[in-house]
Amino acid sequence: MRIVITEFMSLDGVVQAPGGPEEDTDGGFAHGGWSHPFFDPEVVGGAFDDALTKAEALLYGRRTWQTMAAAWPERAGDPFADRMNAIPKYVVSQTLGDDELTWENSTRIPGDEAVAGIRKLHATDGGDLVVMGSPTLVRTLLREGLVDELRLMIMPVLVGGGKTIFPDDGALRTLELVSTVISGKGVHVCTYRPVTEG
Repeated sequence: MRIVITEFMSLDGVVQAPGGPEEDTDGGFAHGGWSHPFFDPEVVGGAFDDALTKAEALLYGRRTWQTMAAAWPERAGDPFADRMNAIPKYVVSQTLGDDELTWENSTRIPGDEAVAGIRKLHATDGGDLVVMGSPTLVRTLLREGLVDELRLMIMPVLVGGGKTIFPDDGALRTLELVSTVISGKGVHVCTYRPVTEG
């Protein structure tokens, strides 16, 4: 499966808490919900719909999985929500117990086995394994060379600091811009793929 990262991102590279004020206040983050003024159903919504349509499964870190698991099951009856609920989901966690995986079709990958477990999924045939949010997990995937595509919805707002998806290990990673679409609200939906060296 291809590993595809799909993120809302501020112009200064922050992905923390785009959806709401209480989503993730780590580090005193006070701008939760910053993506809302820039969302439009055609371009931004269309990018998420496209990603979900091509997805064979979803992959999350614990915090993002818990946020999604608390939100999507109650939205049943909407086609997007029904797809989110029905699709297989993997959550990387050292602390969640299997009995806590109440969101249907969820499977835990133990945190200490995350890279090996994800490599195994990556090596299987099939559609896309889509990651939404989960900045700590995405940093690991980028550092390990396990990302096949980055789809970033870059919004025209500076939030002044917060969680990012980019490793800070000093390594140079070159990407190729595959496509870009700009919404009427100034959101750049940019799709990048890693450039294979040599």
